[in-house]
Amino acid sequence: MTDFGEIYTEYFSDVYKYALTLCRNKDIAEEVTQETFFKALRKIEQFNGNCKLYVWLCQIAKNTYFSLYQRQKRRTAVTCEDYPDTASNLEIDFLDKETTSRLHVLLHSLAEPYKEVFTLRVFGELPFSQIGALFEKTDSWARLVFYRAKIRLREEMQ
Repeated sequence: MTDFGEIYTEYFSDVYKYALTLCRNKDIAEEVTQETFFKALRKIEQFNGNCKLYVWLCQIAKNTYFSLYQRQKRRTAVTCEDYPDTASNLEIDFLDKETTSRLHVLLHSLAEPYKEVFTLRVFGELPFSQIGALFEKTDSWARLVFYRAKIRLREEMQ
């Protein structure tokens, strides 16, 4: 394994770009990237070489971003409950929440790699080429898996 400084120099911009595609916010992407390399430094001895180093770093970045997103979501939920929006249509809100909840449950019941590819494409807004690279497959493979996941979710929603 090369010096960690070399790893940082070589992969920083790629991991930052990946984090930026996940969150679409430069400040958050920078925070996620810094946290990713901090975690990677602490756990570098656990990297066993089963995948490319870039893929390993992107997995850490993805997990870091989703953890951060969940924490922010919990904080926002508490704030929103403190100040409810009385002007909203409760019936529409209820139906949207019910649909979202059902979709969330169905998404988590999908088998891998369908769940991961769908999540990266829809929530992470990654291009198929990058998704394929993460799985060490082609972009055509990523398109096909995404299409199949979308069909399965659509069938289950009906």
